[in-house]
Amino acid sequence: MEIPEGLKPLYSNLARISHSPVDIVLDFAQILPGEARSLVQARILMTPLSAKLLLRALQENLARYEAAFGEINVPHGSTLADNLFKGIQPPPEPPKE
Repeated sequence: MEIPEGLKPLYSNLARISHSPVDIVLDFAQILPGEARSLVQARILMTPLSAKLLLRALQENLARYEAAFGEINVPHGSTLADNLFKGIQPPPEPPKE
């Protein structure tokens, strides 16, 4: 696998997954606390088979990660966004004239 020179890494803290009968679509975005919208930074289309193989590879890699660094705790009882941005309030709206 070759990585093109100058390729910049992309950080994503939000992913949306959708599908058609023949494709799985992965949209990766960044969302900031207090923002109502996010902009998709990358869209990846895969066959269902490729997506299932990606799922298997992610599971195997996360298992190795947890074996080396400890369990990744997934918050329970509320949405992931609530746990990630707990206590962060959106900026106040400017006064209306």
